Amino acid sequence: MSDINKVVLAYSGGLDTSVILKWLQDVYQCEVVTFTADLGQGEEVEPARAKAKALGIKEIYIDDLREPFAKEFVFPMFRANTVYEGEYLLGTSIARPLIAKRLIEIANETGADTISHGATGKGNDQVRFELGAYALRPDIRVIAPWREWDLTSRQTLLAYAEQHGIPIEMKKGKASPYSMDANLLHISYEGGILEDPWAEPEEDMWRWTVSPESAPDKPTYLELTYRHGDIVAIDGVMLSPAEILSKLNQIAGANGVGRLDLVENRYVGMKSRGCYETPGGTVMLKAHRAMESITLDREVAHLKDELMPRYASLIYNGYWWSPERKMLQHMIDASQVNVNGQVRVKLYKGNVTIAGRASESDSLFDASIATFEEDQGAYNQKDAEGFIKLNALRMRIAAKKQG
Repeated sequence: MSDINKVVLAYSGGLDTSVILKWLQDVYQCEVVTFTADLGQGEEVEPARAKAKALGIKEIYIDDLREPFAKEFVFPMFRANTVYEGEYLLGTSIARPLIAKRLIEIANETGADTISHGATGKGNDQVRFELGAYALRPDIRVIAPWREWDLTSRQTLLAYAEQHGIPIEMKKGKASPYSMDANLLHISYEGGILEDPWAEPEEDMWRWTVSPESAPDKPTYLELTYRHGDIVAIDGVMLSPAEILSKLNQIAGANGVGRLDLVENRYVGMKSRGCYETPGGTVMLKAHRAMESITLDREVAHLKDELMPRYASLIYNGYWWSPERKMLQHMIDASQVNVNGQVRVKLYKGNVTIAGRASESDSLFDASIATFEEDQGAYNQKDAEGFIKLNALRMRIAAKKQG
């Protein structure tokens, strides 16, 4: 194992990655560089610096990636109306390619030949991190301790930390029984009672959203301005992508919007039950479809809907950096040139309702044709007869044969 020179570790400062840091030093006898990402998880990331220094780390990277995360990953994904298995808005999945990208950039900057992560051998994240890393640097080496060591439980990790003098901050009060992952798009919960798919989540589990029953009795209205398929303003106030997502999280969460309880199919083959809070993303999905409804050609919109499940699977399974995902993204982005205008949404007790949509320059909705009133000759209803007969021709032929 002495041929490993330097490792860049995706480091949160928590129990798992603190043990991994020391384990890498002891087992591989290598220099370790730590990388901690602020993706809007709502927790202080600076303490990771002190913990890394206490373990003798000289090269420490702590990066605020909230804006690139929202602009370069979340927003492009929502242009495709991306949903995995009909419900999941891919909050964890979409963060992994950015972490992989930064791991490789730091490896290149520091001369490291290896990266390491704390993902387990049962989950999707190991695939996402490593596929991304290999796509960006084919010769990179990867150390995944959970696939190598015999530290298989929290108790064995705590014992290792105590034995090696690793400082572990024990939070006061009741510890959460759930495995959680958070970023600017969502927060996820797994483990504990959620391992029983029949068990209802406890109300005090949720962090970002009030229960729909406890949400305000008065609805909240928002006007979202779109430019090329992206929200650029809320109620007329121009904001950055990260600011938009953060504000939507706050407002939608206060109205009970964005909870999801899901049993999903992991890429590694097993079914997994998880719960998610994605308040801002839930609003974004609904509003974007409303904006497209008046600005996209019918066949373009339908083609996007046909391709979306494949695009969603590529992201879920870790293929963000693949040539096929990039190809699809070019097509999706091209479709968004005229997705411009305003959408008014109504948030009320867990629901997102479209209250209006408008586009001065790019709307394909023609009231003079769609009207149920006198259309002044804009549409000749007699044309429908031939249209129907031509489309019925094959069925009429088949019916005669059968009759």
